[in-house]
Amino acid sequence: MADLKGKTLFITGASRGIGLAIGKRAAADGANVVIAAKTAEPHAKLPGTIYTAAEEIEAAGGKALPLIVDVREEELVEAAMAKAAGTFGGIDILINNASAISLTGTLQTPMKRYDLMHQINIRGTFLCSQKAIPYLRKADNPHVLNLSPPLNFEAHWFAPHVAYSMAKYGMSLCVLGMAEEFKKDGIAFNALWPRTAIATAAMDLIGGPDVQKNCRKVEIMADAAHIILTKPSREFTGNFCVDDETLASVGVTDLSKYRFDGVAEKDLLPDFFV
Repeated sequence: MADLKGKTLFITGASRGIGLAIGKRAAADGANVVIAAKTAEPHAKLPGTIYTAAEEIEAAGGKALPLIVDVREEELVEAAMAKAAGTFGGIDILINNASAISLTGTLQTPMKRYDLMHQINIRGTFLCSQKAIPYLRKADNPHVLNLSPPLNFEAHWFAPHVAYSMAKYGMSLCVLGMAEEFKKDGIAFNALWPRTAIATAAMDLIGGPDVQKNCRKVEIMADAAHIILTKPSREFTGNFCVDDETLASVGVTDLSKYRFDGVAEKDLLPDFFV
């Protein structure tokens, strides 16, 4: 199977959770991982910083470059891309993972929170993609992977939290448009989304500390991302992938290792939008 040895991944929001897991999976192949995130000092409620993430990447077998990046700031993103390319000789893969969430209804969503979700999720994804494309054009097998859902335009996915749904679907619309726009350049744009809830610190904040046992482990998203990122970019683009379907496509149907001990498949929480 193809691997990511020597490839350079620029991952937003990679100080913890799914972003870090994708980085560690790539690092196991010997990849270079740029950890582009805001957390330089320990957070009061969330574990991990860009520096602890870098240590985990190095321990997994890769090379790490921790960079303080707010994906809302154009100059910071532009400088981080240049630093990444200068350090590792280019950028092969962009993972748009950074995201903000607020599962609130229209009347319960302060505009400050609305703006945060749209600035990080949609604008951040568009901005990072825009700044990465000149480097990706020079790569052998360039990929952009957005952690966003299939474009399933059913009202029940919007009604409970219109602002959040709009922000996440905006990331997916970037996949839809950019896959076609940059097809001639051979740059793949795909989306990846989990079938079930994933055990992350953010999930703990939403559902409480006991919710983890009803989630799959972050490694399922990392393994699914690895499958996508090792596909030929000119052949696999514009797809909205779901983690279990992606694993099944290469013959992996036993997902028990991604569950916590003692948890049955029927007890897993389904994720949104699928």
